[in-house]
Amino acid sequence: MKKLLVVLLSVLCVLTLAGCGSKGGNEGGGETGDGTVTVKLGGSGPLSGDAKVYGEAVRNAAQIAVDEINASDSKIKFEFRMEDDEADGEKAVSAYSTLFDWGMQVSMFTVTSGSGAAVASYYDEDKIFAITPSGSSTALVYTDAKNYPGNFQMCFTDPNQGVASADYMATNFADKVVAVIYKSDDVYSAGVFEKFKAEAAAKGVNVVYEGAFTDDSSTDFSTQLTAAKDAGADLVFLPIYYQPASTILKQANDMGYAPVFFGVDGMDGILTLEGFDTSLAEGVYLLTPFAADATDEATVHFVKAYQDKYGETPNQFAADAYDVVYAIKQALENIGYKEGYATNGLCEALTAEFTSMSFDGVTGLNMTWAENGEVSKAPKAVVITNGVYVSAN
Repeated sequence: MKKLLVVLLSVLCVLTLAGCGSKGGNEGGGETGDGTVTVKLGGSGPLSGDAKVYGEAVRNAAQIAVDEINASDSKIKFEFRMEDDEADGEKAVSAYSTLFDWGMQVSMFTVTSGSGAAVASYYDEDKIFAITPSGSSTALVYTDAKNYPGNFQMCFTDPNQGVASADYMATNFADKVVAVIYKSDDVYSAGVFEKFKAEAAAKGVNVVYEGAFTDDSSTDFSTQLTAAKDAGADLVFLPIYYQPASTILKQANDMGYAPVFFGVDGMDGILTLEGFDTSLAEGVYLLTPFAADATDEATVHFVKAYQDKYGETPNQFAADAYDVVYAIKQALENIGYKEGYATNGLCEALTAEFTSMSFDGVTGLNMTWAENGEVSKAPKAVVITNGVYVSAN
């Protein structure tokens, strides 16, 4: 990033989201005599603040993948750095600047959608290939006016989560009366809700109530819960993050309202929320690409490695991050990456590779990517049982 812009950003804390100018690109990592090359892998996410559960999971899993690859016989090695953006757009821009000055060649983008939307154009203009593990808004990979060809997603996009949730309910909860509580001023929640609403209508899901809230009303959900209960809803869809979801679960319990609660990937993390009574989440369904109790060899290996190192079961954000690192490694090997690639040339090569290759990971098999950066993989449903995520039938 141009030094003048860096100074202005640090002083003014970003008055606009204007893109930064293109540069010649960071040079490739150092290559040894045996052809081994080290790539600088960067990214940002909330390592502090209310959303730190997401950022820590991504950082931890990425580090496991990096350590495994660096200890293997692969000629591709990684130097990994993750900056704290506190899930804040302005701080994400500052984190991007730090990573660019460090020499980042490839990126894990951002953990959250809001941060990603703030820096999506920067990655595009600077030609740094980026794939987010968990930023699900389409704003990270394209807008109405522009496609960002080097920006990709490992997670489901918000529209896909909404559609998949409605489809799952139509198949598995056809007899349920459904209410929705969503956050209307959040790009993630509103994006999931809009597609869910359309698909639910098309599939005959019986939605009897839609209740919205905003940042200013995110601590008292009595109005929405009472309306859902009075409408006869016995399933409540919560396309929201786990912090407000935890409050909704407690307030529903306090008023004696016990529907089935159904969330998407933003709900993942609720079991590790400090001070939350996890018994309130018993029976909650989530649509996710990852089930920690799966018995395939790759998942068993990853879950054990994560538990051994961090003492807890990895969530979906961790699994997607683990897959991101291995997908980047596969693509780098496929293009024959070696010292001397300028960043812009590397971005073009990886973009072409990701839109043509398939990838098997812990969050799906035969994953592919469209030219708009969206991933194609099958969702899975899990249900919280005895305080852990268990694959749903």
